Amino acid sequence: MKLRLLPFALLVSLAASSGHSQTQTNAPAEDWKPASSNQPGKDYPKVNSEGRVKFRIVATNAQNVGVTFRDSSPFTKGEDGAWYGYTRPLDEGFHYYAIKLDGAEVPDPSSLMFFGAQRWGSAVEIPAKDQDFYALRNVPHGQLREVFFYSKSTDSQRRAFVYTPPGYDQNPEQRYPVLYLQHGWGENEYGWGVQGRAREIMDNLIAENKTRPFIIVMIYGMTNETRMGGMRDFDIGPFETVLVKELIPYVDANFRTLSDQPNRAMAGLSMGGMETRTITLRNPDTFSHIGVFSGGSIAVTNITDLAAFKAGNRLVFVSYGSKELGGDRPTRGGDPKAHAEALRQAGINSHFYVSPDTAHEWQTWRRSLREFAPLLFKP
Repeated sequence: MKLRLLPFALLVSLAASSGHSQTQTNAPAEDWKPASSNQPGKDYPKVNSEGRVKFRIVATNAQNVGVTFRDSSPFTKGEDGAWYGYTRPLDEGFHYYAIKLDGAEVPDPSSLMFFGAQRWGSAVEIPAKDQDFYALRNVPHGQLREVFFYSKSTDSQRRAFVYTPPGYDQNPEQRYPVLYLQHGWGENEYGWGVQGRAREIMDNLIAENKTRPFIIVMIYGMTNETRMGGMRDFDIGPFETVLVKELIPYVDANFRTLSDQPNRAMAGLSMGGMETRTITLRNPDTFSHIGVFSGGSIAVTNITDLAAFKAGNRLVFVSYGSKELGGDRPTRGGDPKAHAEALRQAGINSHFYVSPDTAHEWQTWRRSLREFAPLLFKP
């Protein structure tokens, strides 16, 4: 089956922030602080109270320096020989970027490295007013475990990351529900654990008794590589086989799971949301909880057997950033809020969430997980 993915996948979050530099007409506030996403000991990039980012790039022989954030200031060489420039105010949260050196786009050596837009590269964290929910706090911590399993269908060893909640190793008799959580296009299985702060979000929710402890499994969401702009022809069938026929049995055999349909969920962002929508509707006997973050929505007409779906499904959750909705933006299969309301009217436990003042970006999806997790696996 070909999954007809619209071209609004994760790369949008990078493309929306890139473009040709334009002069900033107002001077930035001079309250710069090193970004939390910097390499240890690096003062730059710096962020200020307006959400701007200031860069210092040492490139003595360069003729032209800039950054991929659109509407950034021109970069100028300082007395120390380094190049300086700054961005427009950015949304709170996480943003990929690259440095432009004489036409080439390269990582910023002062930034930590993150996998996004199909490459390892730079990113910057803009402090958010609500960042405490994904902060590393003094609470009991779960573990993010790296595992490999053999996939017969692809004849390859495949990697997954598995979050086990606090106390997993201390309570050998306890079994847990499982959420299969997918990244967006251009990212991989690192995304939710690193950029998405899934471990910190879950640790904090569990410490506050806001969610039931459960296992999270994160795997690379493709079995074949797809060229830029070619997502429309992505065939989801091979990945569906890996997930449903190989990964789930592996997890159930190697972790203490509650391995029945009522205790299994799937969710994802952008491309991962589209994968979730397709796979869960095709496998209603496998998944009982569905989460679609910025990846379309589920309409009543998408459900082939409404009575059976109502009997087996426990939750449909759809979310978007507020800046993704309204105006002339793509409807992505229809009005997601209207679809959520129609599901409710049909007797399905349906929730629709909008992240305030964010777009197709990680802050939207971090907040989505925070809202989604407490709804899962209720008695």
